[in-house]
Amino acid sequence: MTIIVTGAAGFIGSNLVKALNERGETRIIAVDNLAKAEKFHNLVDCEIHDYLDKHAFVERFVRGDFGSVRAVFHQGACSDTMEGDGRYMMENNYTYSRAVLEACLTQGAQFLYASSAAVYGGSSVFVEDRKHEGPLNVYGYSKFLFDQVVRRALPTARSQIAGFRYFNVYGPREAHKGRMASVAFHNFNEFRANGKVKLFGEYNGYGPGEQTRDFVSVEDVAKVALDFFEHPERSGIYNLGSGRAQPFNDIAVTVVNTLRELSGEHPMSLQDMVSQGVLEYIRFPDALRGKYQCFTQADVSRLRAAGYEAPFLSVQEGVGRYVRWLMEQGR
Repeated sequence: MTIIVTGAAGFIGSNLVKALNERGETRIIAVDNLAKAEKFHNLVDCEIHDYLDKHAFVERFVRGDFGSVRAVFHQGACSDTMEGDGRYMMENNYTYSRAVLEACLTQGAQFLYASSAAVYGGSSVFVEDRKHEGPLNVYGYSKFLFDQVVRRALPTARSQIAGFRYFNVYGPREAHKGRMASVAFHNFNEFRANGKVKLFGEYNGYGPGEQTRDFVSVEDVAKVALDFFEHPERSGIYNLGSGRAQPFNDIAVTVVNTLRELSGEHPMSLQDMVSQGVLEYIRFPDALRGKYQCFTQADVSRLRAAGYEAPFLSVQEGVGRYVRWLMEQGR
């Protein structure tokens, strides 16, 4: 049976294609928009059956052109949280997603899709419940509104609908994201280019570099998605984070010390990095004030209750592995 991955050349989509390949799945239709052509690099080492542009895909899927489809991993979206064109955002993340969902329900295909922790906005409670949701930007709103469509569909759906609210995902195959790539990726490139890294300074009661997020490796994101793929009886909306909150300082320290280790140098403490100018704090950007989540931590109780039992990588484990991967790629 056919598997479809939208956003297949993107960050999480390409990691899902690779993970599916590692399970022996190669009858995969990759759907994406290669207007940013460099994304094709993410699929070079993957095996796919066919490729379709996102604009041609939905009409053909609705018509049933692809025969028996087992599952759609819907990762395609505009993920730029700074995008100011609300019409563009809603067309990509809401209207398009509704069309894919409706086709899956009609054909009985599993539908596993990307939501976002951005739906929680400035909330300090990260539980999958409407009362804790209040997005701060149109990206978060587009994800929030689609989640409401899913909630209405779940009671009568006869095939799997599983949504995953991604927290701060980092890892291989994100280079094309530019400024929207993870802090780990930017810290890696900054340190190699300049011998130092930069983080935001004090903001909203948090000290320099102490804004705290739930950082989750894309390795774990793929593992969760494929675990649900193998259990089509599981439906619902789930947080997908590590379940632990760590400061941005931990990212910087791990990146620097992993690179130092690979160069045969001793690790440095956070205090030494700051005093020696290896870690520099910059003024918090005015453009992000009032639109920035200073703290996130996924409540993974619902995910665990659904049957997902594997541990999640910590920043020290996951970012260390990511830095080594980047070095192996010759970045």
